[in-house]
Amino acid sequence: MTQYIIRRVLVAIPTLLLISVIIFGVLALAPGDPLAQFALNPAIPMETRARIRESFGLDKPWPVRYVRWITSMVKGDWGFSFATKSPVIDVVVQRIPQTLQVVGVAYLLAILIAVPIGIISAVKQYSFFDQITTFLSFIGGALPSFFTGLSFMLIFAINLQWFPIVYSSTLDLTTSTGISQQLKQMVLPVMVLVVQQTAALTRFMRSSMLDNLPLDYVRTARAKGLNDWAVVIRHVVVNSIIPVITLIALGIPAIFAGAIITENLFRVNGLGQLLVTSIQNSDTPTVMALAFIFSILVVVFNLIADLLYGVLDPRVKYT
Repeated sequence: MTQYIIRRVLVAIPTLLLISVIIFGVLALAPGDPLAQFALNPAIPMETRARIRESFGLDKPWPVRYVRWITSMVKGDWGFSFATKSPVIDVVVQRIPQTLQVVGVAYLLAILIAVPIGIISAVKQYSFFDQITTFLSFIGGALPSFFTGLSFMLIFAINLQWFPIVYSSTLDLTTSTGISQQLKQMVLPVMVLVVQQTAALTRFMRSSMLDNLPLDYVRTARAKGLNDWAVVIRHVVVNSIIPVITLIALGIPAIFAGAIITENLFRVNGLGQLLVTSIQNSDTPTVMALAFIFSILVVVFNLIADLLYGVLDPRVKYT
């Protein structure tokens, strides 16, 4: 397995470099000037504007700027944000806790809900419970997150007034009141993400269970006198959960990407909202850093999923 990991890492490095070149080139060639706000201020002379552009390296061709950027990135210097005039790494670190709170809780709840529902739906195939959960999973997977978010906002925040619409990141979490308000404002964005992820995981868990239930080892276990649920839990679920775990690992980068719409809808001060506002402000260093982080997440969790598959399934050999 060590050789397999080394090979995958060696493949991942040029892959990430190619991705970074493409992203940087697209951002560099995109219309819009990141320092356009200075052109609107007549108090700033042309010489000062030119020196500012030179200090940020914007007077150089984009391939030269890319080499400078990737060299600094490797050293841990992510550059300065054009919008906030502060180091990009500080801006990103400030937003990570908010995203992890919403995304982490949502993904954990989705797993805890989807796996049992998928198991019961497969065991009770074509029952009323199975038909209802199948219908709801199709609906949940088909609805876009902005529609689900607006619907939840209209029902639970505006009509019922149970939860706040706008997410606040300035709460004092050292008090019980602050913790209570934090939990209330997390409900709606978490619900939006849970609906989508639960729908996909439920369908996949049900399908994996149905693939294993008719197999010979299940009939053998029942012939030995085990009751149905003992066979399901001890044998079928153990084998069916293997591809689901790999899907869960692969879904982590996807839920970060899906949180972009949700965070902007509920004004969650996280990475998703930072990405959208940075694009609007032509804040190239911040956009580049966030896009590269999402690319790293995809590559890393693809490797983790492959390794988990080999660890959980002894039939898979990395030789």
